[in-house]
Amino acid sequence: MDFAAQMEGRLVTAKELGASEHQLKDINQGGLIVMPAIQVVGKYKTCQRCGNQRDFIENSCNCGNTCFYCLQCLAFGKLRTCDLLYHLPASEQAYPWAQDASYLAWSGQLSMQQTQASQEICDSYQQRKGKHLVWAVTGAGKTEMVFQAIDIALRAGKKVAIATPRIDVANELAPRFQVAFPKIAIQVLHGQSEQVYDHQVAMTVCSTHQLIRFRQAFDLLIIDEIDAFPYDGDPMLYQASEGAVTTSGTQILLTATPNRTQLTAIEQKKLAVSILPARYHRHHLPVPKHMWVGDWRSTIQKGKIPKIFKHLLFNLIASKRRVLVFVPHIAYMLQLVKSCRGVFHGYHFESVSSKDPDRVRKVQAMRDGAYDFLFSTTILERGVTFADIDVIVLGSEDRTYTTASLVQIAGRVGRKAEFPKGSVYLLHYGKTKASMGAIRQIKSMNRQARERGLIDD
Repeated sequence: MDFAAQMEGRLVTAKELGASEHQLKDINQGGLIVMPAIQVVGKYKTCQRCGNQRDFIENSCNCGNTCFYCLQCLAFGKLRTCDLLYHLPASEQAYPWAQDASYLAWSGQLSMQQTQASQEICDSYQQRKGKHLVWAVTGAGKTEMVFQAIDIALRAGKKVAIATPRIDVANELAPRFQVAFPKIAIQVLHGQSEQVYDHQVAMTVCSTHQLIRFRQAFDLLIIDEIDAFPYDGDPMLYQASEGAVTTSGTQILLTATPNRTQLTAIEQKKLAVSILPARYHRHHLPVPKHMWVGDWRSTIQKGKIPKIFKHLLFNLIASKRRVLVFVPHIAYMLQLVKSCRGVFHGYHFESVSSKDPDRVRKVQAMRDGAYDFLFSTTILERGVTFADIDVIVLGSEDRTYTTASLVQIAGRVGRKAEFPKGSVYLLHYGKTKASMGAIRQIKSMNRQARERGLIDD
């Protein structure tokens, strides 16, 4: 095996390469960096892989000494004081796929605001601005807006990565990029992927966690849905994304809901931004409506269905509307589904959650129109599109629902040009800052879109 090539743009242990440290020491490769996995200076310790400086445990080690172990990145393999990390900086030369002709085979057409954003993204990449934030409403067509910048990078013989916090989103994005760039090899890396990293592949689609294993690897790194769990607010993943880009590379950050730090950076003109307040089909975003539901938890625990919820759902499906119902916790959702089985006779419905091994099939069945309504936890708050649906959020006051998640949930409605309208209902046991903030943000985007002449209704 070409161990040197496998270390290029990576930060890995000998074990991850399937090699012994003795084998790697014999590699005579200019620029090869070998470092202790955990740097110890006096009483202070730093994990060189994830940046952790607090969460360590001391234990006896098979090296014969007592070593410290990093607890923060344990899921990526145990790192001990006695371990070494290997890194070879990525080549500054063009890779073999460099060419003059375009790789992009996408035949679609960008809207006016998408075209402007695409050009701004390309400018940031070519001018090496470091970071560019794309603040776009749900359903604005963010994926298509990065195609041109990716094409520029590939034609220059550079490596590209698209990272997302959610594995299911990574699985959905990879085929879309493969269709757009059919002559480019794409690898998909995440905790459930069977693919093994190949240094000769030009484009990588991965979970944000996988960036921990890269160091100065990608000239263009696109991070989709930076507001999503677990990426949002995780210093380890922030550091991983910073470290995965080459010293002159660019990060393109995609979100529908920037955080306060990003908003401040925009206001201070420290962060380049493209703002897209409208969807490509030029219809306004559906604005959620608050509805009092009362103590829904107690009702469900008694094996009953909250009255307001039952009446609303009956009225919607009687009007031939298909409905996506969000419930904040799996236990409540499963109990509610059980109660609904005895009431909603003749209707087809199911439930999905992160613990449901059959969720992929069920989501596809919902897409295909097999269900009248589908219950879900926040697993379906983003990354999926269903045509012509309404949304009910039961218990919108629950802490599970942040402003960002409620904006995303509302964004499941009206995404298709053929079905641009629909309703979003927030059934609550008390309005919250998060729910009111989501409504305020959606109204603000609609107002900006109207002022810029980007919507027709």
